[in-house]
Amino acid sequence: MHGLILRSIQNYMTDSYGRTAWLQAVAQAVPDHPDFEAMLSYDDALAPAVLDAMGAVLNRPRSEVMEDIGTYLVSHPNTEAVRRLLRFGGMNFEDFLHSLDDMPDRARMAVSDLHLPAIELHEHDEGRYSLICDSPLSDFGYLMMGVLRVMADDYGALAMLDHAGRTGGRETVSIQLIERDYADGRSFNLGAWAS
Repeated sequence: MHGLILRSIQNYMTDSYGRTAWLQAVAQAVPDHPDFEAMLSYDDALAPAVLDAMGAVLNRPRSEVMEDIGTYLVSHPNTEAVRRLLRFGGMNFEDFLHSLDDMPDRARMAVSDLHLPAIELHEHDEGRYSLICDSPLSDFGYLMMGVLRVMADDYGALAMLDHAGRTGGRETVSIQLIERDYADGRSFNLGAWAS
């Protein structure tokens, strides 16, 4: 597992709940790794162990923790670069949804040895989509739900999301776009860092 993923999980926990909560969780899961280095590789079994320990410390199911991590990745001031990269996916939320298939490849352009789970979007009819997440890490679909909620708000769209289950390692997120221009979206400039 790429250290950038584990470091992002660590940053979520420390930024949201403090260093003490992080140390409690990591002590349960992997006592010899209190901190993860973003550019190193780690055993794939570490992420599930750390996520389960975080859930135990926070007294929350892993699915909720994963959705919060997805929200954190695109809404916290410390992760503004992720939001900016995702906004290059299109001028509106529908364009963004259609760009999701390319997200793992775009991530590898930034970090060549970063392998994100495969995701594919299926359009059913006007405003109804399914996002298929093929990940060995269970509850990855919930992480994507957190990302999608924030990005819908970012674009000013109103969307309903539902985790439709996991079958054979593939999770499905149902997306119903209710209103494309529900509110003013957050400003986005291609140029220098702007809010």
